[in-house]
Amino acid sequence: MARLPEIPDDSALARLFSQERAQGDATWFSLPGGQILYAAGDPADQLYFVRAGRLGAFRRDEGHEPQFLGVIRPGEPAGEMALIAGAPHSADVVALRDSEIFALPREAFFEACEADASVMTELARLMILRTRQAHNRGTMGEPSVFGFVPVGQPGLLRPLVERLALEIARLDYSATCVGSEAASAPTEWFSEVERTHDFVLYVAETTDVGWRQVVSRQVDRLFRVGRGDRKPPKVTPNAYLAAPLQAQQLVDLILVQPATVKAPEGSEAWTDAVQPARLFHMRRDHDGDVQRLARVLTGQSVGLVLSGGGARAYAHVGAVRALRERNVPIDFVGGVSMGAIVAAGLAMGWDDEELHRRIQEAFVNSSPLDDMALPILAMTRGEKVSARLAHHFGDTQIADLWLPFFCLSSNLTTGAYHMHRRGLLRQALRATISLPGVLPPATEDNNVLVDGAVLKNFPADVMRASQLGPIVGVDVTGGRSITADDVARPESAWRWLLSGQWRKGPPIVSLLMRAATVSSGRDLIAAREATDVLVMPEVGRVEIRDFAAYEPAVAEGYRAMNEALDKLDRPVQELRRRPSLEESTSAVRMLSTAAG
Repeated sequence: MARLPEIPDDSALARLFSQERAQGDATWFSLPGGQILYAAGDPADQLYFVRAGRLGAFRRDEGHEPQFLGVIRPGEPAGEMALIAGAPHSADVVALRDSEIFALPREAFFEACEADASVMTELARLMILRTRQAHNRGTMGEPSVFGFVPVGQPGLLRPLVERLALEIARLDYSATCVGSEAASAPTEWFSEVERTHDFVLYVAETTDVGWRQVVSRQVDRLFRVGRGDRKPPKVTPNAYLAAPLQAQQLVDLILVQPATVKAPEGSEAWTDAVQPARLFHMRRDHDGDVQRLARVLTGQSVGLVLSGGGARAYAHVGAVRALRERNVPIDFVGGVSMGAIVAAGLAMGWDDEELHRRIQEAFVNSSPLDDMALPILAMTRGEKVSARLAHHFGDTQIADLWLPFFCLSSNLTTGAYHMHRRGLLRQALRATISLPGVLPPATEDNNVLVDGAVLKNFPADVMRASQLGPIVGVDVTGGRSITADDVARPESAWRWLLSGQWRKGPPIVSLLMRAATVSSGRDLIAAREATDVLVMPEVGRVEIRDFAAYEPAVAEGYRAMNEALDKLDRPVQELRRRPSLEESTSAVRMLSTAAG
């Protein structure tokens, strides 16, 4: 995903805006940070050109989390595709910092193109680059300038950020760490540093009050850093400085944990105080945590999404084992129903052995669905499931998980899916596996929550809104579903009881499970398109309610993941790797030579 080349002062576009402004057709205006340049649906009646500052593009589809599409930097146009197509804008474009913008009316632009064909040629070249990036599942410009500011008293941040810059350099990018020594530098200095490095990391210490204000206004994304073993401050200092970024969900939180801590605690109070878009835990002197954050910044973090599917979701255990054996990092996790159970185990920090043992104890060794009840709300009381979730996940809060985690349930009160990213983990898991008719529903704030698979069984597109790196998705809902044999009445009720088959639940459970995991074609296409590695284990022979069928499902997940990884021509984390400035410059030269 190449960074678009900065347009030089003598380019056709730069000359166009300079000439048109002199003639009175192009206007110049200042756009304060946080202000909208145009919104999705607005008419495309002007071409915009960023002279200074930075803009961010966002898509806000109904029923989905806002998706950050990318950054528009100085020297780049905005709104050109909609203008030429004569169509309304398809995204919101917002100033990430105080920006200077040129605007040229549509009619004046086309008149200029008739007078100077090089204008359209140059714009077409930029549009081709952006289209190629979109075709390769990239963005039109990824964040490259990050800020790190303290919350409370986290200790010195500069050493941590310098370590992060070194890890970025090991990924073959140029990166620099800039502190308060640049507080008095002119605007041109900042522009030059950002132009000549792949990544710029600005860092402010607790005592750098003035510099902290500069950092908060100068970055594409801001990280606030606190100490996870302390309570958050009652008043977050200078929170207003990051208001434009906060409004666009571009402020994250890093909690630095002691090197010996077994699990974070009290993190939800921090999320209440800071309201971050994402939360990351980083142990002191832990190389793996620094490497993970370096992948996040460079678009090489790996997200893993696991679908629901009853007993077939055991395949996720084998898929995870294959990923770990192949040294594929897992940086974000999310899932639905039984997929969420496995994802939660990863976020807890369970290794393969512990994940295997706990899944077997909770679901395989004895059925979780044999506490049958008079079916007023459901066929089971759900008490065994709740007890097992409490035993294995305890009172862990989602904010205290080592990895960023989410799961989905279906909100029957609102008719939309409900994303669980905070609160008690076992309650979120109880909601996401509450299959209607089989388990009693969960409730939260007077809302009725049931299995997430009812509305969205494979939320890879939801994961895409949280991170820019590659996504590995494991979907166990394909292949053979259920047949008439799966829902046939037992020939003898007594024989059915004596054989122990009743512990799976009556055959109607298969019907309910499969009905809940049938996604609409549109949702399934969107989810699968969001993945970079799509794995579909062939688990059709595993009966969806046969919770004893652990080994064959795990083996198939392991086989399918290895097969998918064997087909790749590079490591998973590099599937969306953006070229460095050096590589981008070479590519642009080749494109220019070919066009000439």
